[in-house]
Amino acid sequence: MTYRQRLSLFILIDTCLVLSALMIGALLAKELHLENSTLFISGMCILLFHHLYALKFHLYKKVWEYASIGELMIIMKIVTYAISTSAIIQFTIFQAIPIRLFIIIWLLHLLFVGGSRFYWRIYRDEVIMRNQNKQRTLIVGAGSAGVMVARQLLKSNEANLMPVAFIDDNHQKHHFDILGLSVVGGVSAIVSVAESMQIDHIIIAIPSLNKKGLNTIFKECAKTKAKTQILPMLEDLVTGKVSVNQFRDVQVEDLLGRKPIELNVESISDYVTDQTVLVSGAGGSIGSEICRQVSAFHPKKLILLGHGENSIYSIHLELEEKFKHTLIEFVTEIADIQDEKKMLEVMHTYKPSVVYHAAAHKHVPLMERNPVEAVKNNILGTRNIAEAAHWESVDVFVMVSTDKAVNPTSVMGSTKRLAEMFIQHMDTISQTRFVAVRFGNVLGSRGSVIPLFKKQIEKGGPVTVTHPDMIRYFMTIPEASRLVMQAGALADGGEIFVLDMGEPVKIIDLAKNLIKLSGYNIDEIGIEFTGMRPGEKLFEELLKEDEVYEQQVYPNIYIGKTSSIFLEEINEILSLFQTVDKEILRVKLLSLANRRNEEHSQPVMSI
Repeated sequence: MTYRQRLSLFILIDTCLVLSALMIGALLAKELHLENSTLFISGMCILLFHHLYALKFHLYKKVWEYASIGELMIIMKIVTYAISTSAIIQFTIFQAIPIRLFIIIWLLHLLFVGGSRFYWRIYRDEVIMRNQNKQRTLIVGAGSAGVMVARQLLKSNEANLMPVAFIDDNHQKHHFDILGLSVVGGVSAIVSVAESMQIDHIIIAIPSLNKKGLNTIFKECAKTKAKTQILPMLEDLVTGKVSVNQFRDVQVEDLLGRKPIELNVESISDYVTDQTVLVSGAGGSIGSEICRQVSAFHPKKLILLGHGENSIYSIHLELEEKFKHTLIEFVTEIADIQDEKKMLEVMHTYKPSVVYHAAAHKHVPLMERNPVEAVKNNILGTRNIAEAAHWESVDVFVMVSTDKAVNPTSVMGSTKRLAEMFIQHMDTISQTRFVAVRFGNVLGSRGSVIPLFKKQIEKGGPVTVTHPDMIRYFMTIPEASRLVMQAGALADGGEIFVLDMGEPVKIIDLAKNLIKLSGYNIDEIGIEFTGMRPGEKLFEELLKEDEVYEQQVYPNIYIGKTSSIFLEEINEILSLFQTVDKEILRVKLLSLANRRNEEHSQPVMSI
């Protein structure tokens, strides 16, 4: 319907409604004995002024399927002004006002016009919307964000969700209605409410919710059959990046149960901005994220060094596009850290101020079967790039390590521990500040269980877990990269930095959450226990007993003391590793990585 057609239709409808109100009002007021001319003039005046005021207040431009209190107030103004103006004219002409008649007409006028408009809103909400087979939706959070979500869903024809109730822990809101939806209880009532109200969908609408609180709510939602989604972050809503009806799935990262690590921007800017920075392993999941975050601090030049040409090409293309309006020079170097001459050449050519060493072999079972490659890449490769950094007087060298280097039971963990020792040794002989950073498991990285679990779920299961009691510390890729950068700012030399990663997570719980987040029941997919793989431990540690400092050096970051360094033994392994049997090499690595020097042991302190 065109605007003119719609306007003509509304004028015709309102004319009939006003005349009906006039005639019924006259009957009710028993004023039909008034002279015909008096009643006729009053009626014409009311009708004329109704249309004039309706045009003035844009009544005919309103979309009535979204009618609210604001529209009702406009109708009340129009009716009141039309009746009042007509009464004044009536008094001017006839020197008398039938007050009873005008009061009754005012009431009927308001009822007929307002009722006709709001009938469409009610019809739409109660009939049309109900017949569209929309998913019954429970909104967790009856605050301003939750109300915005409910209002948006109620208005939207396109949304496939129909809000039916609120959940909120504020007891003062319980049993009250908001936008016609009841607040039916707190978080503990989610399971019973979802069952009794046949909920298909749950939206967590608390943008300011911390991860611990989200985890608590999600555990309750996971007990239901409903799909659970979450409202975007509050800052994204405020800045207009997303709207309140753009929900996203809850991610495993949301359930870590602690606040993410934040950066000290000033300290990082001091040693990165306008400097030349080199990242080894720049094509990997952690190395590429380091490149993204370093670029945000506008270094003069960023060297992307890696062995895989496709991954280096991909991150280079991404950075060139994202930072095309900056003066950052991105340089790619396809090189192997096992090549000593190439490392010296790269360092001499670019003379970086900062080196982030993220290149390494990290897969535990693969390194158990290939200990020679683990030594070549993790120890020899680290020695090559560290010595090259020393000779070219790099300011800061940050090595990415792992919690598997603590009391290692695997070849991978052992080689990373020995690489840490070499880094700590280099700090004692060099002007370069050498430090290491230990991570737990990084969610979403190529070596993480998350991609494996997702593939298994996509295939219909089962999800394979090695042991029901296996636990791990977890962090996100951005967190891991921030920790590396912050370590460079905090480095005095020789330290091992560790993130306080909260409570460890059981792998089986992680698998169950991921199945639920993917929209399946655990029974549909299934979980299968396969047994522990070679080199695996049931739990990981972040610092050995003789490395522990009890205070944080930065919020959520701890620092380890320098422990024993067995340089001669490391050099002996490097001179013989290619000539000895794989099993003998494995035993030597584990023995040296777990060796204690009693003269340097420190008293135990708890974190």
